Amino acid sequence: MSTEVKVPTLGESVSEATIGEWLKKPGEAVALDEPIASLETDKVAVEVTATVAGVMGQLLAKEGDNVAVGAVIATIEDGTPAAGAEPVAARTEAPVAPASNSAPPQDTAPAAASDAAAALSPAVRRAVLEHGIDPAAIKGTGKDGRITKEDVVAAAAAKSATPPPAVAAVAAPAAAAAGSRGEERIKMTRLRQTVAKRLKEAQDTAALLTTFNDCDMSAVMAARATYKDAFEKKHGVRLGFMGFFAKAACLALKDIPSVNARIEGDEIVYHPYVDMSVAVSAPNGLVVPVVRDVQDMSFAAIEKAIADYGKKAKEGSLTMADMTGGTFTISNGGVFGSLMSTPIINPPQSAVLGLHRIEDRPVVRDGQIVIRPMMYLALSYDHRLIDGREAVTALKIIKEAIEDPTRLLIDL
Repeated sequence: MSTEVKVPTLGESVSEATIGEWLKKPGEAVALDEPIASLETDKVAVEVTATVAGVMGQLLAKEGDNVAVGAVIATIEDGTPAAGAEPVAARTEAPVAPASNSAPPQDTAPAAASDAAAALSPAVRRAVLEHGIDPAAIKGTGKDGRITKEDVVAAAAAKSATPPPAVAAVAAPAAAAAGSRGEERIKMTRLRQTVAKRLKEAQDTAALLTTFNDCDMSAVMAARATYKDAFEKKHGVRLGFMGFFAKAACLALKDIPSVNARIEGDEIVYHPYVDMSVAVSAPNGLVVPVVRDVQDMSFAAIEKAIADYGKKAKEGSLTMADMTGGTFTISNGGVFGSLMSTPIINPPQSAVLGLHRIEDRPVVRDGQIVIRPMMYLALSYDHRLIDGREAVTALKIIKEAIEDPTRLLIDL
């Protein structure tokens, strides 16, 4: 008897998804509630789990296929795999050549690596092939020990640090002599398509404008250096910069409510709360989970929420609820080395704060040229709703609160 595996309900207004990765092959044992497939929606990756225990049956959709909610995508058969039996997928490989033409035993490693790569996600598989890394030699740090793209990059970096054998020097000229140039065409993931669509809609709809300021990070850096160890010991989380900027943004949004509002039809919707979208890096791209009611949260609560979202993003376990809503966004391009940028708003929000890298620069203080750790701040906003005076004032409030963190305590 077989049990149908159907696409689960994916959340409000989400009617279909894309098969991102099959986590089980036909013929493999499946436990109850074990993840068997990963689906990509417009916002997050969602795992499909087994509703019964048994043996993975037929896969009715391929990786990259679009599937509707409720569609049957696979079957699970009763029973357990026979002892020593290979998965169905493995038995469909091309027959082995006669012994006289077969490769010697020491040459079987590439085939094993290829088999291992086939079980990886498309992004990880591409990275494995690009860097020439044996996935069997990589220890995965993702959920359930799965290999992530970052694991492959780290393994490639470690490999490049090892001097190559002398044979490689001989092989290089031959490869260069071939002169062949190839192209690779890969279908955009549903998440990337949605990001592209939403950002283009923001450009087409909103009257986007960006105002800049620079910020002296000396006071915040000194506070972190003084209290980071005690903070981590008490709260179990590191004291980062995002807590300071989230608190400073709440001050600005309280004083300039239009920066925390949105346009809906011919109405302006004001929010008496701050649900802050915080951009974090995930294996499939940048995502913006929402930290809710930030105006009522402590530094520790903010840092814990952001750290938890960062972990979930890396594991691919963010949910639709994590991504829904948001009244204002903070995006930190500085962690990647960005000096300055003009971030694009996240519709239907009307503003986004862009943070950048900190670098020592000469500035004038009390008539003297001194060196200070400076950061450029950028506030992009929808000029249909937010006037230039309001945007500049909001960014100035954030700057002043960071340069004098005491303002965060006395609500000034």
